[in-house]
Amino acid sequence: MPHARSIQFTRRGVLAVSGAVAFGALAAGCGGESSSASTKGGDDSWSFTDDRKKKITAKKRPSHVVAYIGSAAALHDFGVVDQVVGVFGPSKLKNGKPDPQAGNVDVDKVTIVGNVYGEFNIEKYATLNPDLLVTNMYQPPALWFVPDDSKTKILALAPSVGISVANVSLLEPIKRYEELARSLGADLQAKPVTDAKARFDKASATLRAAAKAHGRLKVLAASASTDLFYVSDPKVYADLSYFQSLGVDVIQPNKVQGGFFENLSWEKADKYAADVILLDNRTSALQPRNLTANPTWSRLPAVKAGQVTPWLSEPRFSYAGTAPLIERLAGALQKAKKVT
Repeated sequence: MPHARSIQFTRRGVLAVSGAVAFGALAAGCGGESSSASTKGGDDSWSFTDDRKKKITAKKRPSHVVAYIGSAAALHDFGVVDQVVGVFGPSKLKNGKPDPQAGNVDVDKVTIVGNVYGEFNIEKYATLNPDLLVTNMYQPPALWFVPDDSKTKILALAPSVGISVANVSLLEPIKRYEELARSLGADLQAKPVTDAKARFDKASATLRAAAKAHGRLKVLAASASTDLFYVSDPKVYADLSYFQSLGVDVIQPNKVQGGFFENLSWEKADKYAADVILLDNRTSALQPRNLTANPTWSRLPAVKAGQVTPWLSEPRFSYAGTAPLIERLAGALQKAKKVT
């Protein structure tokens, strides 16, 4: 499979891939081994094998972790809090409030070394004395939000862990962040963690039942920009593929470009008949309130029926982070009616 020559995060909030296609290809075998710090015989060494099949080792458990904001949020949900000293990626909104992708991370108590794509302050990063960098991967071995033009300098300062989050079902990256958290000393039997897992399981069962009861409903996952309507490929998105496994009929676009979605002009935004629309609700994407003057959008059956529900297209990969998303979709299906 050919590799993309460049990957960018556009202001529209979608991934744009130039050059050859095939964004999101995933290295096989996501379930690499991990090990927590060992105290046997006074040995405090630490190791973890990431989804590049790269084994990272250290003389002691990392205590100065700098992570992509979504990764930091996932680790926080599993109990890794004090070790994360810095973050990068969309952490704060323009008004200073936390970006939704920050989850439960207190963005005022960590150092933000970059808040947008392409921004990564190496000098500030170095002052944190990092002993581990953690981020997602959409096209291994590329590390998400680590700029290509400065990655050599960045990666020279600390070892890195990459977790694959594309072309896998939702449970895979959740499991991997759980394993990483365990290796960093998190107590996975703590009540917040076990409660979140129970909520996730219950939400999944509810969604499965809703999908079965409303099996004729067709769901379209998309992101909107001024010029284009992006229809997402459920095989690539971890959450969408998980929804499919629970019986949700997520529409498969037939002309996927760049590996993640089909780009439709607004004149052709009605190409796929959808009863429910999952609309990307990241701050970088247009929301329903921004689309009221768009005649094609207003004519879509799901829009006319009021069956548009928010979709966090880049979730945090933890039980606490994804359970509410599953609950929201289940609720939308329970209330929806067939309109196509």
